[in-house]
Amino acid sequence: MENRGQKRTETVDELPADKRACSSFEFRPSTSNSSAQTPMSSSHEAHDAEMETSSSTSGSTRSEVDGEKESTNGSCDSDSSLRDYYRHQSTSDHTKFKKVLSSLSEQFEESVQLALLTELCELLSFCSDSSLSSLMADSFSPLLVKLARHEGNPDIILLSIRAITYLCDANPRSSGFLVRHDAVPTLCQRLMAIEYLDVAEQCLQALKKISREQPLACLQSGAIMAVLSYIDFFSTSVQRIALSTVVNICKKQNSESPSFFMEAVPILCNLLQYEDRQLVESVATCLIRIVEQVYHSPDMLDEICRHGLVQRAVHLIGLNSRTTLCQLTNTGLIGLLAKMAAGSTIAFKALFELNISSTVKDMLSSYDLSHVTHSIAMLDGHYSQIHEVLKLLNELLPAVCIEQDGQLKSDKEDFLLSHPDVLPKFGVDLLPILIRVVSSGVNLILSYGCLSVIYKLVHFSTSEMLRSLLQTATFSSFLAGVFARKDHHVILLALQIVDTLMLKLPRVFLNSFMKEGVLFAILALISPDKDLKLFPVFDGMCLETNGAQKSSCREVYRCPCYAFDKGQSSKSPENRCCKLQEDTVHNLARHIWGTFFETESMNREKGVTDILQKLRNLSIALTTLLSNSQEDATCSQLEEEIYGVLHQIVSELNEKDSISTFELVESGVIKALVTYVSNGMHLVGQETNDTANLCYQTEKRFEVFGRLLLSCTDPALEKFPLLTIVRRLQSALSSVENFPVVLNHASKLRNSYATVPYGRCTSYPCLKVKFEREKGENSLRDYSEDIVNVDPFLPLDAIEGFLRPRVCNIDPKNSTVWSKELKENDSASSHSPSYSNDPIYKFADGIVSTEMVVDVHKPQDGRWDILLPSPRDTESTASSGREILDAEKITRVDMAAFQQEEDNNLQKDDAVKTDQPRRSNSEETSQKLYFCFEGQQLDCKLTLYQSILKQQNELEHDIIPSACLWTRVYKITYKRSSFCQPSSCNSGPVFSEVDVEKLRSADDILFLLRSLERINRMRLHQMSCQRMHVFAEGRTGDLDKFDVAVYDVSQNEFVNSKLSEKLEQQMRDPMAVSVGGMPAWCTQLMAWYPFLFAFEVKCKYFHIAAFGRSPAQILPSSQTYDGSSSARQQNHGNFPRKKFLVNRNTILESAARMMELNAHQKVLLEVEYNEEVGTGLGPTLEFYTLVCHEFQRNGLRMWREDQVDCLNSAEAENLGFLDSPVGLFPRPWSPSLSTESSTPFSEVIKKFKLLGQIVAKALQDGRVLDLPFSDAFYKLVLDKELTVHDIRSIDPSLGKALLEFQAVVERKRCLRSLSVEESQDPGVGVCFRSIKIEDLCLDFTLPGYPDYDLVSAPDSKMVNLDNIEEYITLIVDATIKSGVSRQVEAFKSGFDQVLSVQHLKVFTEEELERLLCGEHVLWNSDELLDYIKFDHGYTISSPPVVNLLEIMREFDREQQRAFLQFVTGAPRLPTGGLASLNPKLTIVRKHCGKWIDADLPSVMTCANYLKLPAYSTKEVMKEKLLYAITEGQGSFHLS
Repeated sequence: MENRGQKRTETVDELPADKRACSSFEFRPSTSNSSAQTPMSSSHEAHDAEMETSSSTSGSTRSEVDGEKESTNGSCDSDSSLRDYYRHQSTSDHTKFKKVLSSLSEQFEESVQLALLTELCELLSFCSDSSLSSLMADSFSPLLVKLARHEGNPDIILLSIRAITYLCDANPRSSGFLVRHDAVPTLCQRLMAIEYLDVAEQCLQALKKISREQPLACLQSGAIMAVLSYIDFFSTSVQRIALSTVVNICKKQNSESPSFFMEAVPILCNLLQYEDRQLVESVATCLIRIVEQVYHSPDMLDEICRHGLVQRAVHLIGLNSRTTLCQLTNTGLIGLLAKMAAGSTIAFKALFELNISSTVKDMLSSYDLSHVTHSIAMLDGHYSQIHEVLKLLNELLPAVCIEQDGQLKSDKEDFLLSHPDVLPKFGVDLLPILIRVVSSGVNLILSYGCLSVIYKLVHFSTSEMLRSLLQTATFSSFLAGVFARKDHHVILLALQIVDTLMLKLPRVFLNSFMKEGVLFAILALISPDKDLKLFPVFDGMCLETNGAQKSSCREVYRCPCYAFDKGQSSKSPENRCCKLQEDTVHNLARHIWGTFFETESMNREKGVTDILQKLRNLSIALTTLLSNSQEDATCSQLEEEIYGVLHQIVSELNEKDSISTFELVESGVIKALVTYVSNGMHLVGQETNDTANLCYQTEKRFEVFGRLLLSCTDPALEKFPLLTIVRRLQSALSSVENFPVVLNHASKLRNSYATVPYGRCTSYPCLKVKFEREKGENSLRDYSEDIVNVDPFLPLDAIEGFLRPRVCNIDPKNSTVWSKELKENDSASSHSPSYSNDPIYKFADGIVSTEMVVDVHKPQDGRWDILLPSPRDTESTASSGREILDAEKITRVDMAAFQQEEDNNLQKDDAVKTDQPRRSNSEETSQKLYFCFEGQQLDCKLTLYQSILKQQNELEHDIIPSACLWTRVYKITYKRSSFCQPSSCNSGPVFSEVDVEKLRSADDILFLLRSLERINRMRLHQMSCQRMHVFAEGRTGDLDKFDVAVYDVSQNEFVNSKLSEKLEQQMRDPMAVSVGGMPAWCTQLMAWYPFLFAFEVKCKYFHIAAFGRSPAQILPSSQTYDGSSSARQQNHGNFPRKKFLVNRNTILESAARMMELNAHQKVLLEVEYNEEVGTGLGPTLEFYTLVCHEFQRNGLRMWREDQVDCLNSAEAENLGFLDSPVGLFPRPWSPSLSTESSTPFSEVIKKFKLLGQIVAKALQDGRVLDLPFSDAFYKLVLDKELTVHDIRSIDPSLGKALLEFQAVVERKRCLRSLSVEESQDPGVGVCFRSIKIEDLCLDFTLPGYPDYDLVSAPDSKMVNLDNIEEYITLIVDATIKSGVSRQVEAFKSGFDQVLSVQHLKVFTEEELERLLCGEHVLWNSDELLDYIKFDHGYTISSPPVVNLLEIMREFDREQQRAFLQFVTGAPRLPTGGLASLNPKLTIVRKHCGKWIDADLPSVMTCANYLKLPAYSTKEVMKEKLLYAITEGQGSFHLS
């Protein structure tokens, strides 16, 4: 083979054109991958104009295009001149083509032919679409094919094939003309001869173009083998082109020609071992299509297996593979293995020999379904992947019923019988993870697939295998949870599993099934009408047998019967009939009951286990004692008895594996504990006049309960009461909750026009509504319209505001007021696509800020405050005889001195619950409209969509199909408020879509979980107070014992994986464009119980609530991201981009100007620095980083650590930055100062307002901040109350001293109570560390701030034992309350100008830190290989890459931050770490001159590209890299 001198230089190290800086001279009209110029080495020169830290090309291109549009659309003259120019150019090109065609048709010398071909290539490269007609292309085709067959001059061959390539670009029909003139055989012949490398490369380019339009012709001409035969001779970039041709052919393959593909299988299987990701993905795509082609031929599948396809595919899908494939390819390979296992015995055996169960286990575990807090959030693509995994597992186990393909299935069974160790290993690996998948709340199809695998595993396992495999209690509990599902298919599989287990291990599972409630679930199936009040969990459990309803449901979701059929694709038709007979489930349940359970459990009392009876007795005892304590609240003996029973209950619950979930729910213990913790105040049934005494009992009980749960003597935390009870409650909640997931199965959403209430276009369908006046309502007019389109996702309050003026007989004065309200609402809505100003969101925000359960605070007098709101119990008040507390009827348990302050807080919370003003005028109130649908009044706080879902009482499936929801016309009646029950619309949050019977248990569980979560967060405070009481009583004199080690429960333990998964599914629904487009339980649970949801789920919910989402932003499964893209970086999907010019020397001034102009606008800001060419993602991220650093300069007097009184910016530059190891917290300023009287304080307020704007804008645009706020500051932002204990987190020494002073105060109080009896001086013996308080010489100024006077005359007042309590109170107030409140309010007001700060309240302080500032831990060594891409000259095994990874592992934290800022523009990673970096961090090879070791790395921050030279040694690389990341900051220029 000859390597010619004109061959273009190797381009493997080049960067793609779309990754360079955008410059006008780089744009070329040709779409070909090779240049028309002959001296191709010049291509390297173009790459010298790369950006050291370049911008996003999209932004630069857009600005150029926008400018061009503005100029070209200026007048009609410019349009006509452009048309004249293009017409003239097209005519000129056509004339030149005719001339070249005429000349080529004649026989000239080779030099003339070369010149003509060169001219033709140039013409084809720059011609317009209309310059080359189809007739002209057809005329060129035979000439070019003839010249391509030329045997004399290789240059003629090269240029003719290049012209063929350009011809395909110039005219789309050219491919057909070329095929007709045998161009493909000619190109294949040249490839097989491979005399010249550049000719062969050009042939590959041409075949790639032709194969897009003519794949069948390429296939029949042998193009696949021609392309693949000598593929190893080419560079990586050319190999990619060759594989693209094969992919094009395979995508449109002919079912009658499998032999053309089979001969290529050995080469393709070999290519799977390569390391280039793009190459391997192309090969995998080809093999996936080939297997689909020969799927029904076992012989061909066996032949494919012999080439090692199974082994290499298993290696690629494994987590340890060195080649990371995209989501779509990975899923396709799993599907390939499933098809191979189904049709080939060789593949079936090979998979078991390769330990496929271990690989699948690792894959499923990586999704981390039980706790998604540490995993990448699953998109629809992940569900497709799990679906393919379950297909594979189902094929790996033979079918239970052998009806077809008996020989093949018997071969599988014979293999399992002859290898007895295979099935146990399969079960050990997969059974636990399959149980986790089902228990996590995944959809019906995936649950069915998992249960199908479990059933097969149980069926084919022997009794001995099952005895060792199944942990009876856990597995029985799992089956009991499955029976709570309402689908026939799932319950049938559960019954089949029970039947099999009872046949094989009856004695083992009989008691277990009874203990876990499986027995009673089966009883409920066969006798749904029987009275099962003894076991209310299964009361009313039945399956819907209405055939018409089943038929309608079957039309909107795919039947599980066919989801895992052999060869069934994931997009199978939905109209196939269900395989299940109507009575199949009922008959099997009756058979199981009659065979195994009827003789054992005819007497229901036999079904009550000993532990259940014991728990019931304890529950009854506790309830009785609590009832007695209501009558005699002063009896200390009664409280001791209550404590004894409570201790027994906690001890029983703390015993490992002794109590089942069924027993816990049925025992009544949960309700008894709720009554104890709240002292019965969560359900007010009887009024009491002794409120103060009742509150005192409540606070004591809560303290006792918390101390009991936090006590732990086991270092391994195996018997930590709080942890154990939390886990039991989570399991109980998962078993009793039945919140529905409502999915709209619309493939494409259509735009609509909403007439009501605001008259605007929507990107989602509207509901068709006919408003009618209620019968008997004579004071209102009929609505004139017939059927109107109503926006489904706005609250009924907005609809009421629209309809009221149109149907009421309105006073002209009131009409003006209402018209003004409507206009304001319309304006607010038009500027807020996410409807953040709508009442439903204000309501949600209000209930977040109001604590739901017992809130523990430590006031200034040392007593506990307890805030006791109600749980949302929706049971009928008529039947229960109890009044349910409303959200606005929250009882504040507090001392009288603090009552007024709390009343003000509650009024502040109420102010944000609704946009509608409170009307004191009774006449106006009576004019308010209420709506009814099908005889039931609608909740005014819900959206119309949510209200309609509330009326769907009969739920056949957990996931409700809603096919006819958008086509039906809804008749809604309206009436005045005087005709309706006010309580129906003023109730607190009501879980309207759930079963009332189950909600009674779920409500108590939620209340108790909230209490335990509160105890866990307040554990340090509570234990410190306990030690303080010990000191006060004189049992210890050591003040150093306040630093106690307290065991805590991880916040992840409070996350309910099932509810998190359900909310994930709901938010993936196309209609989830706002929180109003989801069932009401989503908003209510997130508002009242946000701790139930994982952080990633909260982030998605926050983005929907704060920004809204268009249906176009919901990615289909085929377009999912590789890995996980940070949710922060997807906020701005619909926002227009806007560039802003800033000056590096005046960063804060530029930021203030930017916010002044853009804070209120929904635009995506991109920064461009003055006198620098870079713009886009990198410069913008660096701008936010620089602004964050400027806010941390000394001299601004914003933060506690800033002790420099200097506000001159020039002086401040020389003072450096703050060192804040505990985080930033506002510096206290005296309340006596005002912004008018104090210029320094007014500047501080302005800066806090600007900081709030910057933080909110960064959050809106998806930018990462580098601001180390303290947790205490986040608490203030979230409207949480700070106590003296929080001061320790912002000033450890001050906080510790205040706690010790408080202990002295408590000691004095204790002695005072004793001195009354003994007539002694209470001050005797009260000292602070053996020193009298007076000897400390403390004055009434704030420690550390001598100018901050705590009292009006501090010089004449010193701290002593009598006023030290006042001193503590004043310091606490100055440090965390009045001294910082105005700064915090300024921050929040700035934040509110961009986003509502109320949306942040679903997060904890730690989560808010992650949301705003990304990950604190940047990366660990294990993540580098998984989330870094190597391309354009580098693979994962390249020596420079190996050296780079070792260097990155050796970086300390500061070097990691510098590296990230150099590569991305920000020193922190977004939420999710490297996995969430978008674009993915990519390492490419950089072209250098002769002296490689003298060059420096460069970057493209817009694409997160690090261009790394191939340094000779690791030491040189580290030296150059450290120099670049430390000295290469601060500018964006072309290199």
